[in-house]
Amino acid sequence: MTQLFLPVAINDYAEAYTTPETAALASLNRETNVKVELPVMLSGHLQGGLLQMFSHMIKPRRVLEIGTYTGYSAICLAQGLTDDGILHTIDINEELEEMCFRYFCKVGLEQKIVQHIGKAAQIIPELEGQFDLVFIDADKQNYSLYYDLVFDRVPVGGYILADNVLYDGEVINPANEQSKNARAIHAFNEKVKNDKRIEHVLLPVRDGIMIVRKTTD
Repeated sequence: MTQLFLPVAINDYAEAYTTPETAALASLNRETNVKVELPVMLSGHLQGGLLQMFSHMIKPRRVLEIGTYTGYSAICLAQGLTDDGILHTIDINEELEEMCFRYFCKVGLEQKIVQHIGKAAQIIPELEGQFDLVFIDADKQNYSLYYDLVFDRVPVGGYILADNVLYDGEVINPANEQSKNARAIHAFNEKVKNDKRIEHVLLPVRDGIMIVRKTTD
């Protein structure tokens, strides 16, 4: 699920005036849409370009992605890594691991991206060190848990991004008209809103991206 809140013509115009996908990303986009269940989960051209731009601006040494899917966002986020940088990405679906790795190799990032298969809540505590940038895009009911698990691992000045924070527009519905996922996302948004340790912006690109900058411990 990912709804476009902009009119299709405006979204298309925005993509037309965004740096084009590389051939590898275009191929991954197409293969995902043809072969993989729920291709709307793919970040895609416009959001991928935004993630790539964030990465170039932040220049992270260590990135954590929670929710790999077919690897499109991981490739975009890895573009701004420092020369010695590493991106760790976690997904529960082992069936997509080979496809992701194939594309990581195709773009020359197989030494920069480390794949983890399993439950994120169990894997995150096992990872060492801090992360300059975290991207949360996994099971929606655990967003608040993932936020808590990574917050102390992000240095002051670091960033946490969370995808799908508009959840197909359901977050503005009365609570009794929201799905379980929408209620969880709304609770996450409230958690972020009330966190005095951060600055944040909810950007309504595609299904909404929450941008969080840590200002204090």
